[in-house]
Amino acid sequence: MDGPLSESAASHLHSFLVAMTMVRIIGPSPAQSSSPTPRRPRPPRPRRRPPTMASAAASSSKPPVVLGCGAVSADYLATVASFPNPDDKIRSLTLKVQGGGNTGNALTAAARLGLRPRIISKVSNDPQGRNILKELQDDGVDTSHILVAEEGNSPFTYIIVDNQTKTRTCIHTPGYPPMVPEELTQENLFAALDGADIVYFDVRLHETALLVAEEHFFVLVKGTPSSEIELCLRNNPVQASQRKLPILIDAERKRDGLDELLNFASYVVCSAKFPQAWTGASSTPVALVSMLLRLPNIKFIIVTLGEKGCLMLERSTTDASEAEEIDVESLLESLEKKEVLSSSMPKCIASKSNLRISADGIGSISGRLLLGTAEIIPSEELIDTTGAGDAFIGAVLYGLCSGMPPEKMLPFAAQVAACGCRGLGARTALPHRTDPRLVAY
Repeated sequence: MDGPLSESAASHLHSFLVAMTMVRIIGPSPAQSSSPTPRRPRPPRPRRRPPTMASAAASSSKPPVVLGCGAVSADYLATVASFPNPDDKIRSLTLKVQGGGNTGNALTAAARLGLRPRIISKVSNDPQGRNILKELQDDGVDTSHILVAEEGNSPFTYIIVDNQTKTRTCIHTPGYPPMVPEELTQENLFAALDGADIVYFDVRLHETALLVAEEHFFVLVKGTPSSEIELCLRNNPVQASQRKLPILIDAERKRDGLDELLNFASYVVCSAKFPQAWTGASSTPVALVSMLLRLPNIKFIIVTLGEKGCLMLERSTTDASEAEEIDVESLLESLEKKEVLSSSMPKCIASKSNLRISADGIGSISGRLLLGTAEIIPSEELIDTTGAGDAFIGAVLYGLCSGMPPEKMLPFAAQVAACGCRGLGARTALPHRTDPRLVAY
């Protein structure tokens, strides 16, 4: 990693390091104790507002880069007339082998929409692993940061798709040997983060993801020796943290390491059951308020509800503490009354901005609530819901990077997910950005 700096980079870094010598350490990283260490006061200086992902993308001719860390696998999909009873012997109607895994699926969706994804993960040098890599590469996903073990097996999943109920059952076998953080070298990590616009975790490789989360603001100047980067971080962790990238986390269920990773998150997309399971709240909307109160760095939380659409609670950038409080469950009821049931296409119904939204016995936040509907897919067109949530997340990543407002992003993501449900497997029917069904967005 150590090497010579360009003249401009060296000058920039020198100025930064000189300024840092005047500052004492003010506290540990989020993974350590949160007790602050006092520092000497210094005169305030003007701060330049960092560019948004959309403005950064607009200033560059290249599409935005999304870095994902998580699961890639091989999926063995079999459709059956109906799910078998114990001790039954049945025949499959169709069989398909295809790449899968939450991160592999979500970033394939993002690639087809126009982003430049990179993945940190691990496979083995077996037929499944080679096919996993080839499929991702064919879709334009950078696999150069995926580790390949010479021995062992790549992750794979048996998926039974029930034609009668339109549901699927997954039986997963993890890869072996599993990925450990020590396998991700500093050089590989810095290369993966270089030029990235947003980071995505599915929490499957939580220890490696935590390493990425803790280190992802170290890339200060391309080519800077690692020893100098660490010195910058130690001397001024606040300035270093201001350089960190936004992180989106897929909170599908409670997993090891999830609580730690949520402290780094900017955005969360979760399954229908997760908010109540994580908070113990009485309802989903109450749980969303509780989550934003417990996670002050989160900008929004989306809960996906399958054919019922999705619900999003977005934090305001301005304080509405003086406004009259409105109960979050009452607010949701008012949005549901505005839902247009005659429309089969995804829509978004949003509350007013900057409300004081409260939950009984929990507290209140400044923000707004948005209700997104799902496309009503005719039964003859609905093939398989495998990976629908991953497709939704891939579209949300695209929406964030392209600067879509939530009112546009939620229906767009629902439409992408609905497209994916019209083919067998998570990736078969994922649309490209030029798909006529996405023209309206």
